[in-house]
Amino acid sequence: MEEMKKIKEGVQFLKKKKVTKPKVGLILGSGLGELANEVERKTSVPYEEVPHLPPSTVPGHSGRFVFGFLNNIPVAMMQGRYHYYEGYSPQELVRPLRIMTQMGIEVLIVTNAAGAVNTNFNVGDFMFIADHINFMGINPLRGANPDDLGPRFPDMSQAYDPELIEVGETVAKSIGKMTRKGVYAAFGGPCFETPAEIKMVGRWGADAVGMSTVPEVIAASHMGLRVLGISCITNMASGTLPEPLSHEEVMEVGEKVKPEFKKLVKGILAEGVL
Repeated sequence: MEEMKKIKEGVQFLKKKKVTKPKVGLILGSGLGELANEVERKTSVPYEEVPHLPPSTVPGHSGRFVFGFLNNIPVAMMQGRYHYYEGYSPQELVRPLRIMTQMGIEVLIVTNAAGAVNTNFNVGDFMFIADHINFMGINPLRGANPDDLGPRFPDMSQAYDPELIEVGETVAKSIGKMTRKGVYAAFGGPCFETPAEIKMVGRWGADAVGMSTVPEVIAASHMGLRVLGISCITNMASGTLPEPLSHEEVMEVGEKVKPEFKKLVKGILAEGVL
């Protein structure tokens, strides 16, 4: 079935649920999904109930849409995301975002858990993503272009909105949280990267590394959304410390930073991102 038809069927299903028409979309990464509990007048819809959306299979990802209001702004949240390593196609990875965009979002706040390549970073830091390196080997725009969504050859020179980054940095200062700004490199996963791979992307200019985000940001840029990307540094990347890496460590740090993360995102919304 043509991709646009699948997206439209998803939109029609959610409209029948009478969900709030959103203006801001949020994708909540590993360990960061609790922000959805702050949404008022909310409607939750598991992904697998929506036509053409599979379930999310990763621990720490609830796998549902949450519609409602956060700081009086109508939002659509993805409480958990899809990953390429789960076996989904690039188009499936971004279909929920395309559905949210067709429902009305103009701004996307995308979050993830990431490993620090930059050894000046500390576990628990938040990094605003200024740019990315796509080392996943995939692109959700490959194939026939859905002209209703965007152009065949979208510009990626400012995929992450500089003004939104400034808003985020101002809010972080106001709550006493030091933040970083840097380049995010995405690998396909699910294994953590080798020390040699980390050394390589460090030389390319990467500050943090993860297994998500880039497909969604490519699709968001294609559709003309303003994007703010926030990485929570949950671990030091492979080879920077002698200890092995684990998903449990990622979840544990995500749990610790939840209060600061919620304050930051709610503060950004309060500052006015529209």
